Amino acid sequence: MLLDILTKEDLQVFKKELLDEIRQIVKGKTLAENGEREWLRSREVRKKLNISPGTLQNLRITGLLPFKKIGGSMYYRSSDVDMMMEGGDGNG
Repeated sequence: MLLDILTKEDLQVFKKELLDEIRQIVKGKTLAENGEREWLRSREVRKKLNISPGTLQNLRITGLLPFKKIGGSMYYRSSDVDMMMEGGDGNG
């Protein structure tokens, strides 16, 4: 059996990398292929799709619009939102 030993330094490096990635998502610095921000907040998604908060919640609950929750904020991938605008559900 192969064992890897993690040190405190390894964990600190991992923590720094993870926090940097979260900061990029929150600040919207990660760009999608089309030049837009890769991750959008709920407010931006509702405006882009012209839907109510309840409709967005239903899309999350039914799994039609994937999301990530960081803290108390929901984030949606721009490509998934674009697919919703085109009427696609990602199933074919």
